[in-house]
Amino acid sequence: MIRVLIADDHPLVREGLKQLLAATGDIRVEGEAADGDQALARVKANDYDLVVLDMSMPGLSGIELIKRLRVERPRLRLLVLSMHGEQQYAVRALKAGASGYLTKDSASAQLVSAGAGGDALPHSRLSNREFEVFRLLVAGEGPTDIAARLHLSVKTVSTHKTRILEKMEMESTAELVRYAVEKKLS
Repeated sequence: MIRVLIADDHPLVREGLKQLLAATGDIRVEGEAADGDQALARVKANDYDLVVLDMSMPGLSGIELIKRLRVERPRLRLLVLSMHGEQQYAVRALKAGASGYLTKDSASAQLVSAGAGGDALPHSRLSNREFEVFRLLVAGEGPTDIAARLHLSVKTVSTHKTRILEKMEMESTAELVRYAVEKKLS
């Protein structure tokens, strides 16, 4: 059973998420929070497997909330559910430690699969530096250009690329690009 905390400042959204997740059978909503401070307090007091959180709530919220939750419970999965579809919000949330990022207009099936999936999205396994190299690779830059831009050696960039492919369980840069397009990371 996956234990979930829902953190959103809109009661209607929380109720809808509860019903959607409860219908899966293997997910149980064990807590709710109406703002970031409540979410942090609930995470400190209880043991959850997943927090579904809104990026924009009263009090502590957004990137700062993600960072604080990550410090409090490093292994806790954090799924951001936001009205912001812009890539920069997703990238910042993932860099801060979120396991995944969905927009509120995403299909409900995506939320259920992200919540029940157990494993975090492949790109969330990357370190901040690896994620930076990943983004440049999928943008079409080669190892030499990336090395110059990030002030690294070409060998270091190649090592990062190898680790990225291993961690994401992919064989080529083309697969990375396809993944980035599908997940709207590029």
